[in-house]
Amino acid sequence: MARPVVLSNGQVFVGLDENGLVHDFYYPYVGLDNLTNARSSQHKIGVWVDGQFSWTDDGTWQISVDLEDDALISNVQMKSDKLGITIDFLDFIDIEYNALIRCMKITNELDNERDIRVFMHQVFQISRAGRADTALFVPEDNYILDYKGRCCLLIAGKTTAGQTFDQYAVGNYAVEGKVGTFKDAEDGELSDNPVEHGGVDSVLRFRNVTQGKDWFGIDYWVVAANSQTDAQIAHTYFKYYPIEKRIDSVRKHWQDWLSPAAKQLKRIPADALPLTTKSLLIIKAHCDDRGSVLASGDSNIFNYGRDYYCYCWPRDAAYAIWPLIRLGIYDEAQHFFEFARDTMHRDGYLMHKYQPDRAIGSTWHPLVHNRHKELAIQEDETACVIYMIGEYYKYSQDKTLVMNFYHTFIKPCAMFIANFIDEATDLPHASYDLWEEKFLTSTYTTFTVIAGLEAAAEMATVVEHPDDAVVWQRAAERIRGGMDKLYHPDGYYRKGFLLQPDGSLDYDDTLDISSFFGPFMFGQLELDDPKLVSTLKHVEERLLNSSPIGGVIRYENDNYFLTKHQYKGNPWIVCTLWLAQYYKAVGRVEEATKLLEWSADRGFPSGALSEQFDPDSGLALGVTPLVWSHAETVNTVLDLSKD
Repeated sequence: MARPVVLSNGQVFVGLDENGLVHDFYYPYVGLDNLTNARSSQHKIGVWVDGQFSWTDDGTWQISVDLEDDALISNVQMKSDKLGITIDFLDFIDIEYNALIRCMKITNELDNERDIRVFMHQVFQISRAGRADTALFVPEDNYILDYKGRCCLLIAGKTTAGQTFDQYAVGNYAVEGKVGTFKDAEDGELSDNPVEHGGVDSVLRFRNVTQGKDWFGIDYWVVAANSQTDAQIAHTYFKYYPIEKRIDSVRKHWQDWLSPAAKQLKRIPADALPLTTKSLLIIKAHCDDRGSVLASGDSNIFNYGRDYYCYCWPRDAAYAIWPLIRLGIYDEAQHFFEFARDTMHRDGYLMHKYQPDRAIGSTWHPLVHNRHKELAIQEDETACVIYMIGEYYKYSQDKTLVMNFYHTFIKPCAMFIANFIDEATDLPHASYDLWEEKFLTSTYTTFTVIAGLEAAAEMATVVEHPDDAVVWQRAAERIRGGMDKLYHPDGYYRKGFLLQPDGSLDYDDTLDISSFFGPFMFGQLELDDPKLVSTLKHVEERLLNSSPIGGVIRYENDNYFLTKHQYKGNPWIVCTLWLAQYYKAVGRVEEATKLLEWSADRGFPSGALSEQFDPDSGLALGVTPLVWSHAETVNTVLDLSKD
């Protein structure tokens, strides 16, 4: 399942699945740790009415999941014709406290009075494999506390009438042959078992006798804190303070966050505005207060691979903050630059990826290649961050930031990439490509290195270090002089090559969309440059619309998530919008608009955009949402909105 709604406050991140259920719950970082047992289940919601019981995800409910246009507040509706019940949700992460709040309106759709019981189930996994967690009922203040060490989760709620839950149950989940305490709810009654440890889950019951065509409300919250005392402070506040006012303050917070972009957003066509603002909010949801920018909080991919996307790739983060910079929203960029500076290797490069807590992330890049020691890096990640600091300065004119980062990040990184050049080719030494698959000197990385060096030279001039500017500009020019080696005789930029010990070049002639986008976006080539135009022709013939649903694939014979091998690959939003951006740049506005519409049409009603799609059915594949997809969406909309 995807996560069509993501909610965050920079420390807590929650993903709701297509059934509107909590499926990811990260704390204390956006992306670390995932405290749910998301691989096998989600937090369930059950309803008992006059002897009939139903879980809302049992396939009998009609469910819609949406996100407000200008706030990280979800609108979820669950409707059961069988039970004659509709539940409407407003969900958000509080800004002042680390808490998920779900405000529910439960409507009796029938004419007669009915006994309605709503069951809220939660299954957290704080410790490894959930083997040492504790959940217990705290009678003094009527809540469930789920804890391990310094991680505490407090679960409680109140009805419209100010009543708390009237029954509860705590028990074991998925250990010792036990399915879970949620099963206790199915007869409409809970056991009031007060404590359990190991793998645990819990259920709360809210009961209301409701008149025909009437409704009642439940405000439910999960507070995350590092102590029971801190969690209880927030709990007490929510008990006695109107939650409606919390909704108002949260909505205003997000509207204020968008306000620096207001002038530019007014130029965007009305039909494109909701997707644009939702994309900005989804990007923001993945930004941790301490600087990390998560690639995606959707943990579902772990069921199909070996790892999550819950890391900060410096390249992906640089792309994510780019539309924010263009719109005058600067705080996230500043925090990310600090993150990059503090995680930079002492030799001046960034590693493959990082955890949100700044630890080095997992990798599949070896430290040897053909029995030679090599760096396990993607050099474009270092170059892209330098380039993005240059973009930040171009839009903000914040000379102070450039000065603060010059000696601590810009210079060491620029010196590294200026020296990471092979004498035999005058091109960057091999590293792993942006798709994290091939070790080579790639066209894409080469052009990002040029852009990074030229941005560094410009910033050196700004802060009055002309000698550095000369060194880096000469290095960029040297690389430009060797670019012909990356151009295929058939008229396109190839993926790249690997320099062999004997001095020969082992070419990878694959046509890759990044080998077009790199020269276009980072190479400062003329838009009618013959090599660029010729590469475009190959892209249009071989990568565009290569499957029934259309779109652009990454490269020919791309097997990532490909299950239908009669096709060359799955179409990606990022790749499709890269082509759209070029079309806009050369005046092919109608074609650019159609590609943007193609991408938007494949989004969820909430605006969440996936990574890639099945070539036949259009089913979303990979993670949803992918932050990079949203960043390119906003960039494309901004391009099309320019005069």
